[in-house]
Amino acid sequence: MARADTENTIQLLKDIRTSRGITMAIIEHDMNVVFSLAERITVLAQGTPLVEDTPDNIKGHPKVREAYLGEAQV
Repeated sequence: MARADTENTIQLLKDIRTSRGITMAIIEHDMNVVFSLAERITVLAQGTPLVEDTPDNIKGHPKVREAYLGEAQV
């Protein structure tokens, strides 16, 4: 999708969540979209849950960085 379409879709999903007070499960690979929508994120590695946490904690989580960026855990 074009960036404008993505931004419109993000806003639409936020509006639906707010107006209806519902929980949504979203499968998305664009991390900018994920971080702008999610309150909780479950990261999968090879189909197995790796870690579940808030967007802020996921961004720098060592297991996520190792699985997706190839960085060794410290």
